[in-house]
Amino acid sequence: MDMKTTFCEHCRKDVLYTEKNELMNAELKGEIYNYYGKLAVCNECNNEIFVNDINDYNLEQLYNEFRKQNNIISLTNIMEIPEKYNIGKRPLSLLLGWGEQTFSRYYDGDMPTQQYSAILQRIYDEPSFYLSILESNKEKLKSKSAYEKSKLATDKLLETQNVSNGEKIDVVGNYLVSKCEDITPLALQKLLYYVQGFYYAFTNQFIFEENCEAWIHGPVYRDIYFKYKEYKFDPMGISEVIDNFNLTVSEKAIIDSVIKNLSCYSGKVLEAFTHAETPWLETRGDLPIAASSDRQIEKRLIGDYFSAVKEKTNMLNPSDIGVYSKKMFEQISM
Repeated sequence: MDMKTTFCEHCRKDVLYTEKNELMNAELKGEIYNYYGKLAVCNECNNEIFVNDINDYNLEQLYNEFRKQNNIISLTNIMEIPEKYNIGKRPLSLLLGWGEQTFSRYYDGDMPTQQYSAILQRIYDEPSFYLSILESNKEKLKSKSAYEKSKLATDKLLETQNVSNGEKIDVVGNYLVSKCEDITPLALQKLLYYVQGFYYAFTNQFIFEENCEAWIHGPVYRDIYFKYKEYKFDPMGISEVIDNFNLTVSEKAIIDSVIKNLSCYSGKVLEAFTHAETPWLETRGDLPIAASSDRQIEKRLIGDYFSAVKEKTNMLNPSDIGVYSKKMFEQISM
Protein backbone atom coordinates (compact mmCIF):
# COMPACT_ATOMS: atom_id res chain seq x y z
CA MET A 1 0.00 0.00 0.00
CA ASP A 2 1.35 3.41 -1.01
CA MET A 3 1.46 6.30 1.49
CA LYS A 4 1.14 9.87 0.23
CA THR A 5 0.34 13.32 1.62
CA THR A 6 -2.85 15.35 1.27
CA PHE A 7 -5.12 17.65 3.30
CA CYS A 8 -7.41 15.85 5.76
CA GLU A 9 -10.71 17.67 6.24
CA HIS A 10 -11.13 15.91 9.61
CA CYS A 11 -7.69 16.65 11.07
CA ARG A 12 -7.60 20.06 9.32
CA LYS A 13 -3.98 19.61 8.25
CA ASP A 14 -1.77 17.84 5.72
CA VAL A 15 -1.42 14.17 6.59
CA LEU A 16 -0.09 10.92 5.25
CA TYR A 17 -2.79 8.72 3.80
CA THR A 18 -3.00 5.11 2.66
CA GLU A 19 -4.65 3.88 -0.53
CA LYS A 20 -6.78 0.77 -0.18
CA ASN A 21 -8.43 -1.27 -2.93
CA GLU A 22 -12.12 -1.89 -2.40
CA LEU A 23 -15.13 -3.27 -4.28
CA MET A 24 -17.46 -0.35 -4.96
CA ASN A 25 -20.74 0.30 -6.69
CA ALA A 26 -22.24 3.39 -8.26
CA GLU A 27 -25.17 4.37 -10.43
CA LEU A 28 -24.59 5.39 -14.04
CA LYS A 29 -27.38 6.09 -16.52
CA GLY A 30 -29.96 4.44 -14.29
CA GLU A 31 -28.02 1.22 -13.64
CA ILE A 32 -25.85 0.09 -10.71
CA TYR A 33 -22.33 -1.08 -11.59
CA ASN A 34 -19.84 -2.89 -9.36
CA TYR A 35 -16.16 -2.14 -9.85
CA TYR A 36 -12.85 -2.23 -7.97
CA GLY A 37 -11.79 1.25 -6.90
CA LYS A 38 -9.62 2.89 -4.25
CA LEU A 39 -10.15 4.58 -0.90
CA ALA A 40 -7.86 7.16 0.69
CA VAL A 41 -7.64 6.70 4.46
CA CYS A 42 -6.00 9.25 6.79
CA ASN A 43 -3.18 7.64 8.76
CA GLU A 44 -3.92 9.80 11.82
CA CYS A 45 -7.72 9.76 12.24
CA ASN A 46 -8.42 6.66 10.10
CA ASN A 47 -11.24 8.45 8.27
CA GLU A 48 -11.81 8.29 4.54
CA ILE A 49 -10.63 11.47 2.82
CA PHE A 50 -11.12 12.98 -0.61
CA VAL A 51 -8.20 12.88 -3.06
CA ASN A 52 -8.67 14.21 -6.59
CA ASP A 53 -6.47 11.60 -8.24
CA ILE A 54 -8.29 8.75 -6.50
CA ASN A 55 -11.68 10.22 -7.38
CA ASP A 56 -10.58 10.42 -11.03
CA TYR A 57 -9.33 6.83 -10.86
CA ASN A 58 -12.64 5.58 -9.44
CA LEU A 59 -14.61 7.37 -12.14
CA GLU A 60 -12.37 5.80 -14.76
CA GLN A 61 -12.99 2.33 -13.29
CA LEU A 62 -16.74 2.97 -13.20
CA TYR A 63 -16.77 4.04 -16.84
CA ASN A 64 -14.60 1.06 -17.77
CA GLU A 65 -17.14 -1.28 -16.18
CA PHE A 66 -19.96 0.53 -17.97
CA ARG A 67 -18.12 0.09 -21.29
CA LYS A 68 -17.47 -3.57 -20.60
CA GLN A 69 -21.07 -4.43 -19.72
CA ASN A 70 -22.52 -2.44 -22.61
CA ASN A 71 -20.04 -3.61 -25.26
CA ILE A 72 -18.52 -0.15 -25.67
CA ILE A 73 -14.94 -0.03 -26.91
CA SER A 74 -12.41 0.65 -24.17
CA LEU A 75 -10.70 4.02 -23.95
CA THR A 76 -7.34 2.22 -24.20
CA ASN A 77 -8.29 0.73 -27.56
CA ILE A 78 -9.56 4.09 -28.81
CA MET A 79 -6.27 5.74 -27.89
CA GLU A 80 -4.28 3.03 -29.66
CA ILE A 81 -6.07 3.39 -33.01
CA PRO A 82 -4.25 6.54 -34.29
CA GLU A 83 -0.85 5.08 -33.42
CA LYS A 84 -1.72 1.66 -34.80
CA TYR A 85 -2.69 3.06 -38.21
CA ASN A 86 -0.38 6.10 -38.17
CA ILE A 87 -3.17 8.61 -38.68
CA GLY A 88 -4.14 11.78 -36.83
CA LYS A 89 -7.32 12.13 -34.82
CA ARG A 90 -8.89 14.74 -37.11
CA PRO A 91 -8.00 12.90 -40.34
CA LEU A 92 -9.52 9.72 -38.87
CA SER A 93 -12.79 11.55 -38.15
CA LEU A 94 -12.83 12.87 -41.71
CA LEU A 95 -12.09 9.41 -43.08
CA LEU A 96 -15.09 8.02 -41.20
CA GLY A 97 -17.38 10.84 -42.34
CA TRP A 98 -17.82 12.11 -38.77
CA GLY A 99 -17.54 15.63 -37.42
CA GLU A 100 -13.93 16.80 -37.42
CA GLN A 101 -13.69 16.72 -33.60
CA THR A 102 -15.73 13.54 -33.01
CA PHE A 103 -12.87 11.07 -32.67
CA SER A 104 -10.88 13.59 -30.59
CA ARG A 105 -13.78 13.73 -28.10
CA TYR A 106 -13.81 9.95 -27.81
CA TYR A 107 -10.02 9.96 -27.47
CA ASP A 108 -10.37 12.42 -24.56
CA GLY A 109 -12.87 10.17 -22.77
CA ASP A 110 -16.34 10.91 -24.12
CA MET A 111 -18.49 7.80 -24.47
CA PRO A 112 -19.23 6.80 -28.09
CA THR A 113 -22.65 5.55 -29.10
CA GLN A 114 -22.96 1.79 -29.59
CA GLN A 115 -23.04 2.33 -33.37
CA TYR A 116 -19.82 4.35 -33.40
CA SER A 117 -18.28 2.05 -30.80
CA ALA A 118 -18.89 -0.99 -33.03
CA ILE A 119 -17.17 0.77 -35.94
CA LEU A 120 -14.17 1.75 -33.81
CA GLN A 121 -13.88 -1.71 -32.27
CA ARG A 122 -13.91 -3.31 -35.70
CA ILE A 123 -11.28 -0.84 -36.92
CA TYR A 124 -9.13 -1.70 -33.91
CA ASP A 125 -9.54 -5.45 -34.43
CA GLU A 126 -9.42 -5.71 -38.22
CA PRO A 127 -6.77 -3.91 -40.26
CA SER A 128 -8.45 -5.17 -43.45
CA PHE A 129 -11.65 -3.35 -42.47
CA TYR A 130 -9.75 -0.14 -41.77
CA LEU A 131 -7.92 -0.49 -45.10
CA SER A 132 -11.24 -0.73 -46.95
CA ILE A 133 -12.36 2.53 -45.31
CA LEU A 134 -9.03 4.18 -46.07
CA GLU A 135 -9.19 3.22 -49.74
CA SER A 136 -12.85 4.13 -50.15
CA ASN A 137 -12.65 7.53 -48.43
CA LYS A 138 -9.08 8.70 -49.08
CA GLU A 139 -10.36 11.73 -50.99
CA LYS A 140 -11.75 13.04 -47.69
CA LEU A 141 -8.22 13.44 -46.31
CA LYS A 142 -6.66 16.86 -46.69
CA SER A 143 -3.23 15.58 -47.70
CA LYS A 144 -1.96 12.71 -49.83
CA SER A 145 0.85 12.05 -47.34
CA ALA A 146 -1.69 11.25 -44.59
CA TYR A 147 -3.15 8.53 -46.81
CA GLU A 148 0.25 7.14 -47.80
CA LYS A 149 1.58 6.98 -44.21
CA SER A 150 -1.56 5.29 -42.95
CA LYS A 151 -1.66 2.80 -45.82
CA LEU A 152 1.96 1.83 -45.22
CA ALA A 153 1.28 1.19 -41.53
CA THR A 154 -1.84 -0.84 -42.34
CA ASP A 155 -0.08 -2.92 -44.98
CA LYS A 156 2.59 -3.82 -42.43
CA LEU A 157 -0.06 -4.89 -39.94
CA LEU A 158 -1.69 -7.12 -42.51
CA GLU A 159 1.66 -8.69 -43.40
CA THR A 160 2.33 -9.65 -39.80
CA GLN A 161 -0.98 -11.35 -39.16
CA ASN A 162 0.00 -14.96 -38.59
CA VAL A 163 -3.30 -16.78 -38.58
CA SER A 164 -4.64 -17.66 -42.01
CA ASN A 165 -8.33 -18.13 -42.79
CA GLY A 166 -7.70 -21.84 -43.20
CA GLU A 167 -6.44 -22.08 -39.60
CA LYS A 168 -9.11 -19.88 -38.01
CA ILE A 169 -11.71 -22.64 -37.79
CA ASP A 170 -9.22 -24.67 -35.71
CA VAL A 171 -8.59 -21.66 -33.46
CA VAL A 172 -12.34 -21.18 -32.92
CA GLY A 173 -12.83 -24.91 -32.41
CA ASN A 174 -10.05 -25.09 -29.81
CA TYR A 175 -11.49 -22.07 -28.02
CA LEU A 176 -14.94 -23.68 -27.88
CA VAL A 177 -13.55 -26.99 -26.62
CA SER A 178 -11.49 -25.21 -23.95
CA LYS A 179 -14.38 -23.05 -22.73
CA CYS A 180 -17.33 -25.46 -22.93
CA GLU A 181 -17.46 -28.10 -20.24
CA ASP A 182 -18.39 -31.60 -21.45
CA ILE A 183 -18.77 -30.51 -25.10
CA THR A 184 -19.36 -33.36 -27.56
CA PRO A 185 -18.37 -33.48 -31.26
CA LEU A 186 -22.04 -33.00 -32.20
CA ALA A 187 -22.38 -29.88 -30.05
CA LEU A 188 -19.06 -28.52 -31.32
CA GLN A 189 -20.24 -28.73 -34.93
CA LYS A 190 -23.40 -26.81 -34.15
CA LEU A 191 -21.61 -24.15 -32.10
CA LEU A 192 -19.14 -23.57 -34.96
CA TYR A 193 -22.12 -23.10 -37.27
CA TYR A 194 -23.71 -20.58 -34.89
CA VAL A 195 -20.44 -18.71 -34.44
CA GLN A 196 -20.16 -18.43 -38.23
CA GLY A 197 -23.75 -17.23 -38.58
CA PHE A 198 -23.86 -14.71 -35.77
CA TYR A 199 -20.39 -13.38 -36.55
CA TYR A 200 -21.61 -12.57 -40.04
CA ALA A 201 -24.80 -11.01 -38.68
CA PHE A 202 -22.83 -8.59 -36.50
CA THR A 203 -19.83 -7.89 -38.74
CA ASN A 204 -21.01 -8.62 -42.30
CA GLN A 205 -18.14 -11.02 -42.85
CA PHE A 206 -17.43 -14.67 -42.06
CA ILE A 207 -15.04 -15.63 -39.29
CA PHE A 208 -13.64 -18.59 -41.28
CA GLU A 209 -13.72 -19.69 -44.92
CA GLU A 210 -14.69 -23.35 -44.60
CA ASN A 211 -18.11 -24.50 -45.82
CA CYS A 212 -20.22 -26.85 -43.74
CA GLU A 213 -22.24 -29.72 -45.20
CA ALA A 214 -25.90 -30.63 -44.65
CA TRP A 215 -25.48 -34.01 -42.96
CA ILE A 216 -28.27 -36.03 -41.38
CA HIS A 217 -27.60 -34.56 -37.94
CA GLY A 218 -27.30 -30.95 -39.08
CA PRO A 219 -24.48 -28.72 -40.37
CA VAL A 220 -21.04 -30.37 -40.20
CA TYR A 221 -17.56 -29.07 -40.93
CA ARG A 222 -15.88 -32.13 -42.45
CA ASP A 223 -12.29 -31.54 -41.28
CA ILE A 224 -13.45 -30.85 -37.72
CA TYR A 225 -15.54 -34.02 -37.83
CA PHE A 226 -12.53 -36.20 -38.64
CA LYS A 227 -10.38 -34.33 -36.10
CA TYR A 228 -12.67 -35.35 -33.22
CA LYS A 229 -14.27 -38.48 -34.71
CA GLU A 230 -12.72 -40.79 -32.11
CA TYR A 231 -14.77 -39.19 -29.32
CA LYS A 232 -18.04 -40.29 -30.95
CA PHE A 233 -20.74 -39.17 -28.46
CA ASP A 234 -18.38 -38.58 -25.54
CA PRO A 235 -17.29 -35.18 -24.17
CA MET A 236 -13.97 -33.86 -25.41
CA GLY A 237 -11.09 -32.01 -23.83
CA ILE A 238 -7.84 -30.41 -24.89
CA SER A 239 -4.58 -31.95 -23.79
CA GLU A 240 -2.81 -28.64 -23.13
CA VAL A 241 -3.69 -25.24 -21.74
CA ILE A 242 -3.82 -22.56 -24.43
CA ASP A 243 -3.61 -18.96 -23.25
CA ASN A 244 -3.44 -17.13 -26.59
CA PHE A 245 -6.10 -18.06 -29.15
CA ASN A 246 -5.29 -15.23 -31.60
CA LEU A 247 -8.87 -14.00 -31.46
CA THR A 248 -9.83 -10.33 -31.56
CA VAL A 249 -12.00 -8.65 -28.96
CA SER A 250 -14.95 -8.66 -31.36
CA GLU A 251 -14.47 -12.33 -32.20
CA LYS A 252 -14.30 -13.31 -28.55
CA ALA A 253 -17.38 -11.23 -27.69
CA ILE A 254 -19.48 -13.07 -30.26
CA ILE A 255 -18.02 -16.52 -29.54
CA ASP A 256 -18.46 -16.02 -25.79
CA SER A 257 -22.10 -15.06 -26.30
CA VAL A 258 -22.67 -18.17 -28.43
CA ILE A 259 -21.09 -20.21 -25.63
CA LYS A 260 -23.22 -18.53 -22.96
CA ASN A 261 -26.51 -18.77 -24.81
CA LEU A 262 -26.21 -21.97 -26.86
CA SER A 263 -23.67 -24.32 -25.23
CA CYS A 264 -26.13 -24.82 -22.37
CA TYR A 265 -28.14 -27.03 -24.75
CA SER A 266 -27.10 -30.56 -25.67
CA GLY A 267 -25.84 -31.46 -29.11
CA LYS A 268 -29.17 -33.15 -29.90
CA VAL A 269 -31.12 -30.03 -28.96
CA LEU A 270 -28.83 -27.87 -31.10
CA GLU A 271 -29.30 -30.39 -33.92
CA ALA A 272 -33.06 -29.85 -33.61
CA PHE A 273 -32.50 -26.09 -33.80
CA THR A 274 -30.59 -26.41 -37.09
CA HIS A 275 -33.21 -28.77 -38.53
CA ALA A 276 -35.73 -25.92 -38.18
CA GLU A 277 -33.51 -23.32 -39.89
CA THR A 278 -33.44 -22.31 -43.55
CA PRO A 279 -29.76 -23.05 -44.40
CA TRP A 280 -29.95 -26.76 -43.55
CA LEU A 281 -33.53 -27.21 -44.79
CA GLU A 282 -32.94 -25.51 -48.14
CA THR A 283 -29.69 -27.38 -48.76
CA ARG A 284 -31.22 -30.77 -47.94
CA GLY A 285 -34.19 -30.02 -50.20
CA ASP A 286 -36.28 -33.14 -50.83
CA LEU A 287 -33.72 -35.62 -49.49
CA PRO A 288 -35.18 -38.32 -47.22
CA ILE A 289 -34.60 -37.66 -43.51
CA ALA A 290 -32.09 -40.52 -43.14
CA ALA A 291 -30.25 -39.95 -46.43
CA SER A 292 -26.53 -39.22 -46.29
CA SER A 293 -25.40 -36.11 -48.13
CA ASP A 294 -22.26 -34.07 -48.75
CA ARG A 295 -24.16 -31.06 -50.10
CA GLN A 296 -22.46 -27.87 -48.99
CA ILE A 297 -24.50 -25.24 -47.20
CA GLU A 298 -23.63 -22.04 -49.03
CA LYS A 299 -22.21 -19.40 -46.73
CA ARG A 300 -24.56 -16.94 -48.42
CA LEU A 301 -27.52 -18.88 -46.98
CA ILE A 302 -25.99 -18.77 -43.51
CA GLY A 303 -25.18 -15.07 -43.76
CA ASP A 304 -28.61 -14.11 -45.09
CA TYR A 305 -30.43 -16.22 -42.52
CA PHE A 306 -28.63 -14.92 -39.45
CA SER A 307 -28.65 -11.33 -40.70
CA ALA A 308 -32.44 -11.65 -40.96
CA VAL A 309 -32.58 -13.16 -37.46
CA LYS A 310 -30.60 -10.25 -36.07
CA GLU A 311 -32.90 -7.71 -37.71
CA LYS A 312 -36.14 -9.52 -36.85
CA THR A 313 -35.25 -9.94 -33.17
CA ASN A 314 -33.78 -6.41 -32.87
CA MET A 315 -30.36 -7.61 -31.73
CA LEU A 316 -28.16 -4.65 -30.77
CA ASN A 317 -25.13 -6.57 -29.49
CA PRO A 318 -23.97 -10.20 -29.16
CA SER A 319 -25.56 -10.62 -25.73
CA ASP A 320 -28.95 -10.57 -27.49
CA ILE A 321 -28.24 -13.99 -29.02
CA GLY A 322 -30.02 -15.39 -25.97
CA VAL A 323 -33.34 -14.10 -27.32
CA TYR A 324 -32.97 -16.33 -30.36
CA SER A 325 -31.82 -19.44 -28.47
CA LYS A 326 -34.79 -19.23 -26.08
CA LYS A 327 -37.17 -18.77 -28.99
CA MET A 328 -35.76 -21.83 -30.79
CA PHE A 329 -35.97 -23.95 -27.65
CA GLU A 330 -39.59 -22.99 -27.17
CA GLN A 331 -40.28 -23.76 -30.83
CA ILE A 332 -38.86 -27.30 -30.77
CA SER A 333 -40.49 -28.01 -27.39
CA MET A 334 -44.01 -27.30 -28.64
